[in-house]
Amino acid sequence: MEEKEDFWIKFKGILSYVIIIVVVLLIKEFIITPIRVNGDSMDSTLKDNDIMLLDKISYRFTDIKRFQIVVIKYQDEFIIKRVIGLPGETVEFKDNKLYINGEYVKEDFTHGKTNDFKLEEKIPKDYYFVVGDNREVSYDSRIIGPVKKKNILGKSSLVIFPLNRIGNKK
Repeated sequence: MEEKEDFWIKFKGILSYVIIIVVVLLIKEFIITPIRVNGDSMDSTLKDNDIMLLDKISYRFTDIKRFQIVVIKYQDEFIIKRVIGLPGETVEFKDNKLYINGEYVKEDFTHGKTNDFKLEEKIPKDYYFVVGDNREVSYDSRIIGPVKKKNILGKSSLVIFPLNRIGNKK
């Protein structure tokens, strides 16, 4: 009888750890996960090797908004960019200024010089125009075109490492 009781005590102890591991894995897969900045295309907002938290769930309940920082699955890698253009809009950069549908839009964040660029067609439904803050070196929608919504994994603005950079980056 004691063997059965010992077994159940050990089983309950192991089961609690298994449940904790499963819950953590589910949170990481579907809700929030760490992601590393790779490269300098988002300088000076984000630095190479910053570790951020990727919010995977917000876009299931809210729309993607202009100027949010998003993580995109592009080919076999993850890239971090800023949303500039929304579906149905035209995008133009002229004299380092952003124009959406021909109207000037102020960018309230630090970014590099943007060479003149004009998207000739409207951004299709369920697509977004994204650029890096370090515009001189960023590989973004000016080169690869608008990105599909399904390739946007989530938004990210919270740096958690290194410790001297902890905080919300806009």
